[in-house]
Amino acid sequence: MGAVMGTFSSLQTKQRRPSKDIAWWYYQYQRDKIEDELEMTMVCHRPEGLEQLEAQTNFTKRELQVLYRGFKNECPSGVVNEETFKQIYAQFFPHGDASMYAHYLFHAFDITQTGSVKFEDFVTALSILLRGTVHEKLRWTFNLYDINKDGYINKEEMMDIVKAIYDMMGKYTYPVLKEDTPRQHVDVFFQKMDKNKDGIVTLDEFLESCQEDDNIMRSLQLFQNVM
Repeated sequence: MGAVMGTFSSLQTKQRRPSKDIAWWYYQYQRDKIEDELEMTMVCHRPEGLEQLEAQTNFTKRELQVLYRGFKNECPSGVVNEETFKQIYAQFFPHGDASMYAHYLFHAFDITQTGSVKFEDFVTALSILLRGTVHEKLRWTFNLYDINKDGYINKEEMMDIVKAIYDMMGKYTYPVLKEDTPRQHVDVFFQKMDKNKDGIVTLDEFLESCQEDDNIMRSLQLFQNVM
């Protein structure tokens, strides 16, 4: 009864100043309508159902909703191209040059190699990096290092990735890095990973070497922190 009286009282109030209320509601309606139309013209890709993504990732439906809201704020079209990805990533490393590392990272996220990253690609990778098993994380890292996607990592590829990471960290890295530090890092990696000394590291060699060496695991963990 109280609720009914409250509603009646509210209606009486509206009846006393109808022009103001109608104008306000019309303004709200028009604003929402314009925003909806704007969104429809800008969005060219909508993600799969959240239930499906929830089943495919280690995120809850609520977490996916929050992630999608943030993704959509940065990328209203529903997809992100490499240039936008670089601009977003550069904000996190203002003292260094993150463009090259962002380039490699973008292509690791772009699973289908279409030149754009959809929300599904983004959360799939994020799910592995944040909540995947050690094996899943290492496979993803191997794919990142395997720049030409031929199934192997050579010294040049690893050197490119490591140098890109050091460039991104910038001149404020402590302790200050020497010019030949990336090369030394790569030499240590290869000495331990290239089991048969054929000049390339296979996925099996990579997985075995990483899991049996605590120092490598710590180094990789540091690199994963910049993803």
